[in-house]
Amino acid sequence: MKVLVCIKQVPDMESKFKVNAQNNWFDENDLAYRINEYDEYAIEQAVQLKEQLSDVDITVLCVGPARVKEAIKKALAMGCDRAVHIEDAESYIKDSSQVASLIADFAKDKEFDIIFTGMQSQDRGSAQVGVIVSELLNIACVSTIADFEYNEGITVKRELEGGLKSIIKVDTPVVLTCQLGLNTPRYPTLPNIMKAKKKELITIDSLELSSSDSLNETLSFYYPQKSGGSLILEGDVPELADKLIALLKEKTSVL
Repeated sequence: MKVLVCIKQVPDMESKFKVNAQNNWFDENDLAYRINEYDEYAIEQAVQLKEQLSDVDITVLCVGPARVKEAIKKALAMGCDRAVHIEDAESYIKDSSQVASLIADFAKDKEFDIIFTGMQSQDRGSAQVGVIVSELLNIACVSTIADFEYNEGITVKRELEGGLKSIIKVDTPVVLTCQLGLNTPRYPTLPNIMKAKKKELITIDSLELSSSDSLNETLSFYYPQKSGGSLILEGDVPELADKLIALLKEKTSVL
């Protein structure tokens, strides 16, 4: 079985963000980077499948500038077999359709049985790349999976509104986008980190692959303006209740 795992390197959410000079993205200087959290669940699920079936070959793919190789190396250390880096210094301004078209063009003749992606990225949060890849490859897709089982076929649980889940059986080839909580991503061990250095990592210039035209453009990127204020009420519970009721009557139409 051939498996592709698509990952993205994103800024650590604890970083201090600044808007760049073009006002269309954040300033990348002095930021720490990591694998997108949703993608770590995709990696883990692929590795667990390999441990279950043993005859699974896992390729990890990442689109981005040279720095994304650090994220790729971690994915290899977690258990992926080989890696592909689609090098693109301007990937940050590409929309979901453009990124998906690069992935699909690479994957179109590789006959992958399963393509795992994260449900969404932590920086853009569009949740579109995985489903667009499936459309471009004309294969099935199940998004937002919260449970995965392989037993002579794939059975997944998909999150719905109101805490409900649907159970879906699907044949390969298929794209599966992974939700938080699908599994528990492992930490790479030191021996596996050392082994990862010897694994194959191919770099492909994005210009060698076909990419669609941009369907949307970021015109402005800025901090939200502060507005309104807050009022802290102090006192015993009965007194607080009276104060709250008085405020609701005075300032709102709730009561």
